[in-house]
Amino acid sequence: MSVRRLADVAVQPQQFAFSDSNAAWAQTTIRKYPEGRQQSAVIPLLMRAQEQDGWVTKAAIESIADMLDMPYIRVLEVATFYTQFQLKPIGTRAHIQVCGTTPCMLRGSEELIALCKRKIHGQPLTQNESGTLSWEEVECQGACVNAPMVMIFKDSYEDLTVERLEEIIDTFEAGRGAEIVPGPQIDRIFSAPIDGLTTLTEEPTPQRNQVTEPPAPAAPQEGASVPPSEAGRPKSTDAETNPTMKTPATAKSESAANAKKEGGETKDAASVDTPEGGEKTDLTAGAGKPAPEAK
Repeated sequence: MSVRRLADVAVQPQQFAFSDSNAAWAQTTIRKYPEGRQQSAVIPLLMRAQEQDGWVTKAAIESIADMLDMPYIRVLEVATFYTQFQLKPIGTRAHIQVCGTTPCMLRGSEELIALCKRKIHGQPLTQNESGTLSWEEVECQGACVNAPMVMIFKDSYEDLTVERLEEIIDTFEAGRGAEIVPGPQIDRIFSAPIDGLTTLTEEPTPQRNQVTEPPAPAAPQEGASVPPSEAGRPKSTDAETNPTMKTPATAKSESAANAKKEGGETKDAASVDTPEGGEKTDLTAGAGKPAPEAK
C-alpha cells in the first residue's frame, strides 16, 4: 500500500482562504447536513479547495478543519486516504490520468504511459519544466468499452491512440484544451459498436398500445353450429351417472329438480331402475328404522 504524504514545506503556501463565491458555496453545503453532522461536508470542501488552488495544501486542510470544528488529523486522514486529492502541485493546464487497468492495458495503455513519460516527465505526479503538465497512472475509470482512455481533470478522452493522445497533450500545452471534445476520439457515439449496430436494425413497426383501440370482433358466420349446453355431460343411464344419486334419498324435491326424464317426466328420487326383468329399488325403504345389530 502506498504512503501518501503532504508536499514539502518549501512549496506549501502560508495560508488558505476560499474565494467569496466558494466561501458562500461552502456555507450552503455545510447547511445541507443536520445539526451536529456538519463534518460530513469535509470531502466536498476539500474538493472545492483543490479546484480553486489546483491541489490540496496543508493550509487548506487546517482551514477546512476549523470551519467544520474537526481535529486537523481527521481532515488529514481523509485527504491522504482518497487518491482523488492531489497533495502536491500538478500541471496547471492538464493533469493526465492514464487508466492502466486490464481492459485499457490490453488495448494499449502502456504505450500511452510511455508517451507521457517522454513528453511530460519520467516520473508520475511531477510537473514538466514549465509546470503546465503532469500525469499519473490510475485504476479503472469506468470506460472499459472505450479503452484505452485518460481523464484530464473532469473530462474523459476515450478510444485513444498514441498519435491522438499526443495531439491532445500538445493542444492543452498550448492553452487550447477547450477545443478538444471529450468522449470517444473515433467516429462513434458514446459506447456504440465500432462497426455499427448489430441488433435492432429493422424499421420499427406500429404496435398496439394503451391508446390504440382494439379491433372489432369478427361477425359470426351463418350456419355456424353452436355447441349445446349439455355437450359435456356423459350420455349414460348407468346408476353410477344417474343425477338422482347426487342428492340424498331423503331430499326428493331437490333430486327431482336435478334429474329430468326424456319427455319432460321426472323420476322418483326415491327409486332407481334396475336391469331388465328386475324391480325398482325403494331407496327410502327402512328410512327412520334403527340399523340391525351386528352379530
